[in-house]
Amino acid sequence: MMRNKTLWGVALVALLFVGGASSVQALGLSEYQEQVDAIVIEDVDLQQVPDGRHFGTYDTNLVSAEVAVTVLNNRIHNIEILRHATGRGSSGEGVKDRVIEAQSLDVDTIARATASSKIILKAIEVALTDAKAQ
Repeated sequence: MMRNKTLWGVALVALLFVGGASSVQALGLSEYQEQVDAIVIEDVDLQQVPDGRHFGTYDTNLVSAEVAVTVLNNRIHNIEILRHATGRGSSGEGVKDRVIEAQSLDVDTIARATASSKIILKAIEVALTDAKAQ
């Protein structure tokens, strides 16, 4: 009988731990979603961006990106993803090809990778905007 009570006690503690961890994770996901929803991507006038390799980063509490954007003759020549921290894979990285093709940040995000796409787009915007300011 004592053994059953001990097993029930251990099971209850484990259940409370898992439930508490799930609640903390849900709060983190909610905050993350708010951060992603608040991201506004502004297009950048490439005529104002000097030639060169420009770096930009953007971070949220769950996903971050660091990029190098190469501009040549007022055109985006290449975008390199230097770091993309995400738990869901790299499909969002395809947004860089859309930017190069459109020569604009005003592109559709990648389906099922909207958040990563937006964070990568914002890192590209930061790289181009910072280059403009120099």
